[in-house]
Amino acid sequence: MELSVLDIQGKETGKKVSLSDAVFGIEPNDHAIYLDVKQYLANKRQGTHKAKARSEVSGSTRKLGRQKGGGGARPGDINSPVRVGGGRVFGPVPRDYSFKLNKKVKQLARKSALSYKMKENAIVVVESLSAAFAAPKTKEFVALTKSLQVADKKALFVLPEVNKNVYLSARNISRVKVSIASELNTYDLLNAKSLVLTEDAVSAIEQTFKA
Repeated sequence: MELSVLDIQGKETGKKVSLSDAVFGIEPNDHAIYLDVKQYLANKRQGTHKAKARSEVSGSTRKLGRQKGGGGARPGDINSPVRVGGGRVFGPVPRDYSFKLNKKVKQLARKSALSYKMKENAIVVVESLSAAFAAPKTKEFVALTKSLQVADKKALFVLPEVNKNVYLSARNISRVKVSIASELNTYDLLNAKSLVLTEDAVSAIEQTFKA
């Protein structure tokens, strides 16, 4: 399948780029997508939640009442979980939520997400942005999103390699994210309504996800 390459004014350059069916045209696997997104979100969890158990609460350990004759259960210390201000039973403790996911499943999930974008006609190919952003210019990047008709959508711009000027230009624009081909993840692909690829990023994506 082929897409026209646009310039930064949003006009066709006359060039076309061919997208590999092995990356952009597969039958999407929804379960692989689910697993990859689940792992991505799990890995972002800090897992630093903590509640104090009975032995960790600050308070006296003296016995509050006599053993017998009180007319009720034998009273424990003031840190007992049944008393106000006492410890918590089976409360949350720091833990690691991350889990292993096979590389082939991740590759399948990301190719599935790219294929969904292709089916939705949500992919735009633009010429290289390096020359246009010789210095950080947020105003020019806003104009670029308008020219490409993605200003009112969540847009993911994909570059072949790190470009600090492009990143700084887009950093303060809401609903715009810049990534590089080797760091694409399923969550970002699905979260974006429009996927903007530079001409060089297409081959970099295919090289990354060819397996």
